[in-house]
Amino acid sequence: MMEILTNLLYTIMDTVWDVLPIAAIIFGFQIFILRKPIPNLKNILVGFLLVLLGLAFFLEGLEAALFPLGKLMASQLTNPEFIAPDSHQILEWWDYYWVYLFAFSIGFATTIAEPSLLAVAIKANQVSAGAIGTWGLRIAVAIGVAIGIALGVYRIITGTPLYWYIITGYIVVLTQTMFAPRMIIALAYDSGGVTTSTVTVPLVAALGLGLASTVPGRNPLLDGFGLIAFASLFPIMSVLGYAQLSAWRNRRIQKLSTQ
Repeated sequence: MMEILTNLLYTIMDTVWDVLPIAAIIFGFQIFILRKPIPNLKNILVGFLLVLLGLAFFLEGLEAALFPLGKLMASQLTNPEFIAPDSHQILEWWDYYWVYLFAFSIGFATTIAEPSLLAVAIKANQVSAGAIGTWGLRIAVAIGVAIGIALGVYRIITGTPLYWYIITGYIVVLTQTMFAPRMIIALAYDSGGVTTSTVTVPLVAALGLGLASTVPGRNPLLDGFGLIAFASLFPIMSVLGYAQLSAWRNRRIQKLSTQ
């Protein structure tokens, strides 16, 4: 118990040190540049305190639960006794289908739970007067992240170069951008960034490092990283694709209604 409290205290001190520059800039501009009193100062200070405690508990939880759990799941799913218990043959990439399914599922679930994406989806719904659905955007982004992480896991297992996927992905994104509705383009690019936040990154990073540590012939430093790039890139494709399909559907409905 004492060890847990000591680690939590050190985490709180590190969090205070990290948040201090943000507070200094905000309060400094308010006091010395704008030269106006800070409204609801008491509530703001209480909010900062809650942020510090929340971040500290979150970071401690990552170290105690999410990182070990991600590595444990990767180790168990890639264990030859689990994949092929009755076979002594060399495993091929298609033998790891449970790993791909787990990667897809964890990518979808963590993205749906991502608070940053929820905030962006709510604002997009408000600004567009309901034209962009909150759940529609979240599910489109989640599908993109799920596909991206599953493909990233395939890359780790096969050991293929990362730049093949990234260059090809951005070529697809640029092509989609030329044909996608203008209203959705900026939101799609932002959606790729907000997915890689507090919930998604720890689990995805732990999964990648765990896989690279357990799959034969893989190096955690060379192969374990890169899943976050997939989680940032593929949601752009899925949101642009979602917008293009919606625009095509609307045009089709209008065409049928005029006939």
